[in-house]
Amino acid sequence: MRAMLLEAPGQRLRQAILADLEPKDDEIVLRVTACAVCRTDLQICRGDIEPRKLPIVPGHQVVGEVVRVGGKVAGWSAGDRAGVAWLAAACGVCESCRAGNENLCPDARFTGWDRDGGYGEMVTARADFAYALPAGFSDVAAAPLLCGGVIGYRALKIAGMAPGRRLGLFGFGASALLSLQVALHRGCEVFVCTRSEHDRSRAKAVGAAWVGGYDDIPPDTLDVAVTFAPAGAVVVAALRSLKRGGTVVVNAIHLDRIPEFPYDLLWWERNLRSVANFTRDDAREFLELAAAIPIETAVQEFALDEANEALDALEAGAIEGAAVLVA
Repeated sequence: MRAMLLEAPGQRLRQAILADLEPKDDEIVLRVTACAVCRTDLQICRGDIEPRKLPIVPGHQVVGEVVRVGGKVAGWSAGDRAGVAWLAAACGVCESCRAGNENLCPDARFTGWDRDGGYGEMVTARADFAYALPAGFSDVAAAPLLCGGVIGYRALKIAGMAPGRRLGLFGFGASALLSLQVALHRGCEVFVCTRSEHDRSRAKAVGAAWVGGYDDIPPDTLDVAVTFAPAGAVVVAALRSLKRGGTVVVNAIHLDRIPEFPYDLLWWERNLRSVANFTRDDAREFLELAAAIPIETAVQEFALDEANEALDALEAGAIEGAAVLVA
């Protein structure tokens, strides 16, 4: 099979020919049809996030057709459509797993970080960490739901979205675009801050009540906010717009340093939280909700061997919605 391989941080991905994949007893093998490109992929490839396995095939928003099934797998058959996401495994027995927080499991493993991902023609996955996908989404449209959509949904849950609440979204990439649609469906009034004038226009067209830059203060004090940009200064901007007792959730696996800021921005019981990964329940809930809304995804397609170009475009801010590799 063909795959795009990361051999060292900071290097370009190399197209390689790898052995065909065989499943372990608890695994399925997918023939990849689409894999969305995530900023986390970019950060792993550039070395901002230290790779856990090298060489590795990146990619963790994978859609494909089941072609092989392990001997102990139930519930999946050859020909089924399945999705594979960031969380690849958890121990199931630790305190976090028993409490329903498998995303915090110390032994959790992740697709495209600990095990090979979807920048290839085939991928393996633990069968119990694969997802049935809503029929209303094509493979290309479904791929961005599997990380940007799910992690945004978890961030909104942690922030405490509820009908009538004023929600701020700081940064407006693929994940924020999906989160905006969820928040509007749930009856939130949404305010979007982003540096891009084009993204402000797009957020307004989707239904944001107000748009502005990071230095602008929304016209109404925010109940909750989620930051999507991987910049600590944006976290401070969100705190500056937050009401007393409100919550800012940082939706980023990697963030540069948060600059020094006045304690007054955190005082009055304002909360600052990170969101780390997501659970399988989050994914199932979001996929069901995405079909019910229905969410619209914006994608820009690249061929598998154009993975480097897709990463470059993401880094340059030149992607409209989400980049998706098509095998």
